[in-house]
Amino acid sequence: MEKTKLVATVCENKNERNQIEEFIKSGIDVIRLNMSYSSQDVCRRLINIINETNEKLGTNTAIMLDLEGPCIRTDTFIGGKAYLNTDDKIRIYMNEIKGNMTGFSVNYKNLVNDLKYHTKIKLSKGNVVLQVTEKGLDYVVCAVLKGGEVSDNSKIYVPEIRPSRKFLTKQDYQDILFAHEMGVDFIVVSGISSAEDVLEINDLLIELKNEHIGLIAKIENKRAVEDIDNIINIADGIILDRGDLGIEMPIEIVPNIQKKIIHKCYEQGCLIVITAEFNSFLTKKAVPNRAEVSDLSTLVSEAIDAIMLTSETTIGAHPIDTVRIVSKIIRESEDSIDYGYFFRRSLNEKQKSITSTVSSSVVLGANELDCKAILVATNFGRTARRISQLKPPCPIIAAASNTSVVKSLQLHFGVLPVNAKGDTLDELTENVKKELSTTFKLNPGDKIIITGGYPFKKVKYTNFMQIDEI
Repeated sequence: MEKTKLVATVCENKNERNQIEEFIKSGIDVIRLNMSYSSQDVCRRLINIINETNEKLGTNTAIMLDLEGPCIRTDTFIGGKAYLNTDDKIRIYMNEIKGNMTGFSVNYKNLVNDLKYHTKIKLSKGNVVLQVTEKGLDYVVCAVLKGGEVSDNSKIYVPEIRPSRKFLTKQDYQDILFAHEMGVDFIVVSGISSAEDVLEINDLLIELKNEHIGLIAKIENKRAVEDIDNIINIADGIILDRGDLGIEMPIEIVPNIQKKIIHKCYEQGCLIVITAEFNSFLTKKAVPNRAEVSDLSTLVSEAIDAIMLTSETTIGAHPIDTVRIVSKIIRESEDSIDYGYFFRRSLNEKQKSITSTVSSSVVLGANELDCKAILVATNFGRTARRISQLKPPCPIIAAASNTSVVKSLQLHFGVLPVNAKGDTLDELTENVKKELSTTFKLNPGDKIIITGGYPFKKVKYTNFMQIDEI
């Protein structure tokens, strides 16, 4: 199994059921649904397909719902798109119109008040650049500094301002209620500028008494980077969106930001997911170039928790082949992970508890005895998460009787969460060990470490470890 988890984005398409099944068979750990481009009706159908496929295959692929956030977008254009010519003047209207090469409208009516003279506006993934030259009551006039094509509902980037609108939109509120209703495992909070934005969503989940959904904060602008320490303290995980970050900030500083955020997530025990950058998969050839392979390999060697595929599996020509190719690259690249380095660094973290101390001893023992697996009997997943942070070279088998706990562990590095039956610790571990013998091809004399809380299901912390020889 690959220790680095893989997230694939799925959207509405005529082959969606077969695609989802092939994704799950290929080892996708989490399937992402993007509310920026999908309705609740479409997502409801896709979630039902994922659940049915999990039941059919006996798998536990988790579901991630990515909120649109307070995103500023263009409205529609005549014919679906328009070409803005360099050095032309165009108008951006606050009241909805059908756009063309001379002007278009936006979905945020207060943009005219937030913008200042000479503010730069970027569209089409940063390929089109405008600059404000005049302001009216309900429109702004812009010079086109860099021309190009703009299409319906294009995302608008204005790095120099913080929109004055409320963070939690009506649509996001409804989508969170939908996620709660549908039993979604992770929510991605997009468009955040500070920890306060994440806290607002967290408070809503508390009101809903939903303790299951993992809250993942997407870092995609300068303001979020500046408040990253506070965001990490609140969120269950971080998604670093390098594509949008490279539009909002100078692209040459993004690699350094990436390294710093990865390090901070390690220090705080926070999940870290990074978006892939495989433009080659968007072509019919669908073969990655050396730079793309090298980039992915470097990320894997950093022992991050997961890689996220976005447009590669939605508008890419060969989404299933893409997943298989990326999985192969991950598998090969994991040989270069310096597990000893990450373990030593994790020992310096200030996470003092019985569970943390026992977890460190488990990983130390697994390293010294060359154990083939660590078997964690868990009720809530905490021990498996802590052991994952310590980056052992062997798989972490997290055995839980609760499917929600199993799915909540799907994003964590090195964790293979499994449904396990057993009223006692001995029953549960024996059932899992039987499966391990075939899954990992254990041989006589191989060692595994078993850990958990005893008495089983009666204590809320880990207090024992046991070394078994097959």
